[in-house]
Amino acid sequence: MASVFGKIVVGTYVEIKRSDGRIHQAMVTSLNEDNESVTVEWIENGDTKGKEIDLESIFALNPDVAPDEEIAPSPETPPPPTPTCVKVNKIAKNRRTIAPVKNDTPSRDNRGIPTRARQMQPQQPEPAPPPPPPSQQPAQTNQAQTQQQLQNARRKSNCVKEVEKLQEKRERRRLQQQELREKRAQEVDTTIPNYEIMYMIRDFRANLDYRPLTTADLIEEHRICVCVRKRPLNKKELSVKDLDVITIPSKDVVMVHEPKQKVDLTRFLENQTFRFDYAFDDSTTNEMVYRFTARPLVETIFERGMATCFAYGQTGSGKTHTMGGDFSGKNQDCSKGIYALAARDVFLMLKKPSYKKLDLQVYSTFFEIYSGKVFDLLNRKAKLRVLEDGKQQVQVVGLQEKEVKCTEDVLKLIEVGNSCRTSGQTSANAHSSRSHAVFQIILRRKGKMHGKFSLIDLAGNERGADTSSADRQTRLEGAEINKSLLALKECIRALGRNKPHTPFRASKLTQVLRDSFIGENSRTCMIATISPGMTSCENTLNTLRYANRVKELTVDPNQVMEGGRPNIHAVNQLEHLEHLEHLDEEWLSMSPQRDDLKLLCEQNEEEVSPQLFTFHEAVSQLVEMEEQVLEDHRAVFQESIRWLEDEKVLLEMTEEVDYDVESYATQLEQILDQKIEILTELRDKVKSFRSTLQEEEQASKQIKPKRPFAL
Repeated sequence: MASVFGKIVVGTYVEIKRSDGRIHQAMVTSLNEDNESVTVEWIENGDTKGKEIDLESIFALNPDVAPDEEIAPSPETPPPPTPTCVKVNKIAKNRRTIAPVKNDTPSRDNRGIPTRARQMQPQQPEPAPPPPPPSQQPAQTNQAQTQQQLQNARRKSNCVKEVEKLQEKRERRRLQQQELREKRAQEVDTTIPNYEIMYMIRDFRANLDYRPLTTADLIEEHRICVCVRKRPLNKKELSVKDLDVITIPSKDVVMVHEPKQKVDLTRFLENQTFRFDYAFDDSTTNEMVYRFTARPLVETIFERGMATCFAYGQTGSGKTHTMGGDFSGKNQDCSKGIYALAARDVFLMLKKPSYKKLDLQVYSTFFEIYSGKVFDLLNRKAKLRVLEDGKQQVQVVGLQEKEVKCTEDVLKLIEVGNSCRTSGQTSANAHSSRSHAVFQIILRRKGKMHGKFSLIDLAGNERGADTSSADRQTRLEGAEINKSLLALKECIRALGRNKPHTPFRASKLTQVLRDSFIGENSRTCMIATISPGMTSCENTLNTLRYANRVKELTVDPNQVMEGGRPNIHAVNQLEHLEHLEHLDEEWLSMSPQRDDLKLLCEQNEEEVSPQLFTFHEAVSQLVEMEEQVLEDHRAVFQESIRWLEDEKVLLEMTEEVDYDVESYATQLEQILDQKIEILTELRDKVKSFRSTLQEEEQASKQIKPKRPFAL
């Protein structure tokens, strides 16, 4: 039996008729068996356009592609009359009096019928009988019409009959599909938004071979391990009947079913696949995640190494749950987070004979980085300074290290730190973290550093997109998050490539973690947490792309080793921005932070536009100048106390009857000169600081990102 689509295949060019009557060629891009139609596309004015057309319209304009397979005639149908044109032609050839008949033009009855069908018909119609007498003409006319209709019915080609049968079957299928849709609509809750997408995802998943990660799988050793964890749908998502668009079919594959729409408004799924070291589905426990991620790093710090494990993702995707522990309402069970699980294994390792003889002591620190500033969460959120000593070692001045003897001590510190961490309300979470929280487990031997394990709960990555807010505080938050996440990615890439330079000065986060990105015995694990809901699809894809770029660059053997540091002073279009002329020339020419920031932006040109780079420079200068102004203000305040004491002595001297007036005037003049000099210098710095504030605001208004923020 002939195919419904005849000779049409994907890639066939056919003629189509537009709604305005125009007829032109278009290419078939898909065959739609459900409604017996085809989708075609064509180029018009440089744009690709398309539409869906039923087969009847296609065959009407393109008879050469219609089905032409013959079928045996039914017993009820009389055989067609034997052609007589051959016999007539032979007589004409012998007598040479009758011209041979040549029927090249199809009659009205067989136009549009395929050539093969036309060949089955007589090339010349039979001669009409002589006209009857006038008295018999009406009756004989009706009889002649009837005979002509019967003759036309006999002459109808098998292909036409086949097309008619196909049309009947098409109508039956359409009715069946309509009944199926109505039945399906009755089976589902039609109040569910996007229930059609839900069925598409369900059908897709039905054909997958699921092989999830289990405890029987081997734990592979990676210098840089990148994995993904999917959380379940939360109460808010369930209440609005959001769809789960994330599938994890195997231990290292994550699939995102992104809803799309064709030019003809037909909805479909674009299934995007990502591969990582490990993939954890929504049924995975914290213990399981810890087993494959942070646990292999514990031994690193006992071997005099540096280990880093951080959770990255959108606000509300499960970062704090993974690192800090399970939540029951607003209460958190810290004993089931990676912080506590790592501490437990550290104390177990201390009891091993090979490490017990080292006489190691365990300390913990807990601090947060917010808007480029460091705060000690274990010391009433005291503000700390980050300085680089003469040996280029980064020191967090004043950071308190608490000695811990057991896991319970660690849990107490975690509870204290979490209680005062900076948080704020967002659309995704009523108490989302706006800062990077860094919890460190430090091993010391006779006071000297032996190893360090840094566990980091990063701020939500979607906050980094908000760098053009009217609120300065929100802008500074977003700028620091944006910059620190980019810098973190580049530092990990530099670690994987063994590059001689790491742009750790580009952000405060990477600056305080500098020692974790250098040295041969350094290992890093990244846990990308993702939300399963369709409403979070864009942020989820951004998270997966960020994690994918981190890993794919570290495993490429052709990029393991590279040359020296790129020339950060090379001519670049960023140098020609007029806005840079207003920034402090001394800061631009001398600051190592500015050099690393420029290198960072050059390596991420897809995400960082020239205007965004200028804004980051303005913010970095603003933060640096703010620290200088505050430091000078504190110094002036301390000096003012000494001035008050000196002035008090002078005033007491004037109460004597014969005090030395000249000595009094000289000393007072000296005090006033010192005040004027120091206060004038402070005033000038404050003026410069205010000018920098204006520069930051102007730069924020000029931001034109190349594309949405997608780390």
